[in-house]
Amino acid sequence: MSIKDIVNQLPEPMLKYIRMLLRINPFQNKYSMEMSFWKSRYTIDEGSFDNSQYRKIMLAMAGEKTEEFLSSKIVADFGCGPRGSLIWAKKASLRIGIDILADRYAEMFYDNILNHNMIYLKSTEKVIPLPSNFVDVMYTLNALDHVDSFPIMCEEILRVVKPGGEIIASFNIEEPISSCEPQRLNENIIKTYLLDHCKILSYRLSEPGPKHDLYLPLINGSEYYKEGNRGFLWVRAQKKVDRH
Repeated sequence: MSIKDIVNQLPEPMLKYIRMLLRINPFQNKYSMEMSFWKSRYTIDEGSFDNSQYRKIMLAMAGEKTEEFLSSKIVADFGCGPRGSLIWAKKASLRIGIDILADRYAEMFYDNILNHNMIYLKSTEKVIPLPSNFVDVMYTLNALDHVDSFPIMCEEILRVVKPGGEIIASFNIEEPISSCEPQRLNENIIKTYLLDHCKILSYRLSEPGPKHDLYLPLINGSEYYKEGNRGFLWVRAQKKVDRH
């Protein structure tokens, strides 16, 4: 059994303490590590981020074949990264990428950011700086395990989405905690803080596919999952008109 496996079997209070230690360790700063990741991708993509994969994945998450369902809507992506995740959603009236590192992306990847035809908005670990009931469709793709507080950011996502608006999400399930991913998510946690406030339109869970195509089982309908294993949860849900 690895050290990570042992750590992730510890009770939640001890895991919270470990997360705190990871934050104050300068060699484990999640923002620096995430920027290092994107710098490496920028190099691999030869100075122009490849964003061609997002259309296929994000349409599949929604269970849609075309982007018509986004026509004239305000669409956002929480935890978007700097690659232009919504560049494909041309039918939307407004495309917003929300990320705690948005300002650093603008400084580091200036030419790319300006070509994505998106608004990049800097979030904090506590507040998404958008009006309440503003977004028609909120995407998030394997980003909510990166936040410091899952309950707080779920509350913020629910706040900014319009009543009757949609949340289309991909979650890493049972992913061991790390400095970049301090949340170990499972179905119960996601239900408690997010889905209980929504009407679920679709719900798909699977273990990863082959290394070169991790989402394949979810895309082609061959999902398989054993409780407790690592996997991906894809949910499309509608915010209740009166969630209180």
